[in-house]
Amino acid sequence: MPSKVIVVTGASGRFGRLSASALAQGGHTVYAGMRETAGRNAGQAREARRYARRQGVDLRVVELDVHAQESVDAGVAAIVAAHGRIDVLVHSAGHGAFGPAEAFTPEQLARLFDVNVVSVQRVNRAVLPHMRRQQQGLLVWVSCSSVAGGTMPYLAGHLAAKAALDALAVQYAWELARFGIETSIIVPGVFASGPDRHAAGGAPADEARAAAYENGPCAGMDRQIRNAIGRIAPEDADPGQVAGAVAYVVEAPFGERPFRVHVDPGEDGGAVAFPVIDRIRDEMLKRTGFSDLLKPAIHLAHE
Repeated sequence: MPSKVIVVTGASGRFGRLSASALAQGGHTVYAGMRETAGRNAGQAREARRYARRQGVDLRVVELDVHAQESVDAGVAAIVAAHGRIDVLVHSAGHGAFGPAEAFTPEQLARLFDVNVVSVQRVNRAVLPHMRRQQQGLLVWVSCSSVAGGTMPYLAGHLAAKAALDALAVQYAWELARFGIETSIIVPGVFASGPDRHAAGGAPADEARAAAYENGPCAGMDRQIRNAIGRIAPEDADPGQVAGAVAYVVEAPFGERPFRVHVDPGEDGGAVAFPVIDRIRDEMLKRTGFSDLLKPAIHLAHE
């Protein structure tokens, strides 16, 4: 397969970092997008460059602050100027949160949606004009199995944002199909190992309301949830499996890529529920005369 030009957002995070490395190992030119490459993420940027030198792969770092349209536009413009195209965009940027929903301020919830959902829109608006001009491309979205599978309390903000991301991915898949742009959604479950163990992320800013839960009938629930997640997710579950799934869909032939790939060591049921949800959506498209949107159009660029 010819080498592709790939952009991975959130490459300072676990899934993004591993995905960028796996794709570079596949012989592709990979841009690891992260913000503040000379500041807070300077260490991750240096490590990515060291990895590229050690492994002899084409892994590059690009300043890409998904919170700022100007940064996104500049990063994408630099990539297109260097290569004339972008073949694959991997949406891996995101952030979690853990705690009682009421204890998160509206501003915190807005920030969660900004990094998990609105940031995707910023990047899409920068990249998609180039893919539409090319009449080819691939969007890979990193969703979450608990959007459709079983879950527990105290994950409301994270799951609400991921549910919005997943819905956006589905809509984009249909709207881009006639342009020859394909979609695959990677659906990770809970991975207990790693630096962000037990879905710990942003904590509630309203400490008084959080205390009302901890000192009331929900006392100890946070610990119970963390322990339960630890029991569900195998300790030896390898987050590299998610990167492997990303690499798999990139390497798959155009038109044959799976719409979803589940990587769920905890088996929360998302792999059972999502096929039913997707089938119902597919049937509605067929009933309303839009069945062609279920597969990307094949243009000369793909032949």
